[in-house]
Amino acid sequence: MLTLEMIQQAQEALRGIARRTPLDPAPKLGENIYIKAENLQLTGAFKLRGAYNKILSLTPEEAARGVIACSAGNHAQGIALSATRLGIRSVICMPAGAPISKVEATRAYGAEVVLVPGVYDDAAREAERLTKEHGYTFAHPFNDPYVIAGQGTIGLEILEQLPDVSQVVVPIGGGGLISGIAYAIKHLKPSCRVIGVQAEGAASMEQSIRQGRPVELGSVATIADGIAVKRPGDLTFQLCREYVDEIVTVREDEIASAILALMEVQKTVAEGAGATPVAACMFKKVDTTAGKTVCVVSGGNVDVTTLSRVITKGLSKAGRLVEITTKVMDKPGGLLQLLQVVADTGANIVTINHAREAQLSDVGACIVTMVLETRNSAHVAQIREELSSRDYPLL
Repeated sequence: MLTLEMIQQAQEALRGIARRTPLDPAPKLGENIYIKAENLQLTGAFKLRGAYNKILSLTPEEAARGVIACSAGNHAQGIALSATRLGIRSVICMPAGAPISKVEATRAYGAEVVLVPGVYDDAAREAERLTKEHGYTFAHPFNDPYVIAGQGTIGLEILEQLPDVSQVVVPIGGGGLISGIAYAIKHLKPSCRVIGVQAEGAASMEQSIRQGRPVELGSVATIADGIAVKRPGDLTFQLCREYVDEIVTVREDEIASAILALMEVQKTVAEGAGATPVAACMFKKVDTTAGKTVCVVSGGNVDVTTLSRVITKGLSKAGRLVEITTKVMDKPGGLLQLLQVVADTGANIVTINHAREAQLSDVGACIVTMVLETRNSAHVAQIREELSSRDYPLL
């Protein structure tokens, strides 16, 4: 059973192990917004706190059997590093689609990695099977009081760093992070609101709270791989139902925009899960006008190729990258005239495709598809209006 004393003891145990991450204002992201930068944690995510506290709680007999865990990547790294430091063997079951950077980092910290086809829940089932087969000690990534207590130390730090905080916005996957933070904050400052954020494509806790029981989704799909969990834990569900004030959801393009904003404005890299609180505030899912709002950026372990796709999506959402398809007459100088119109609007052409035999083209016309760098959505509207006024149809 979780207690405030367990969280306080975890804070003492983590001194010299986990970093006390910065909590800084982020006015350019929105009114009253502050960032708790757990992406700057030793393993690149908050999970080290709960993982180390769990490993530290093992009896000599449990440690001797070796520890096994299931994770999309961040808990994996936390367990691997903690176990290695304490001289304990670790085996980690990870979804086969986990970011390569997280898989390789887990191996580098000393764990044996088992890649499992599917998502987190499939990796969890394989970890359970291997536990029974080999007698390992299982370290659950979120449905464990020692893990939750470790994550709760973030709540203690927030209250120490920003005593007049009004609300804290936290990502939710299985619910371990928000359970610990909410428990600590509600016991020490009950007036502070705690708000959870999930991706629309993986809103298992939100639906569970709405239905009054833990529910399992048929599937999950989100760029926020760290919170792509089909079913919350029984313990975390109970804690969220009792201590979390509200749960909101964000779309994929909103998450991408938040990642981009954090890079450009805060000069920090967040993975999809870590960016969800910022997305919720940026797109008015959370009202920040009432008081100081802390967004817990839970991690920054994003694969470079994934980051590239996310940046493209974020630029598109912000109106800074747009694809436009139109027709030009199939005659000398026809394409040049179109390009001059685009140049006069101040847009920069990234790619262009000129097709004479496209399905949509007329006998005397060609289809031209352009990807343009633009300033914002208003600039995109100006370009479209200018093209239409010059008799270039928008397809």
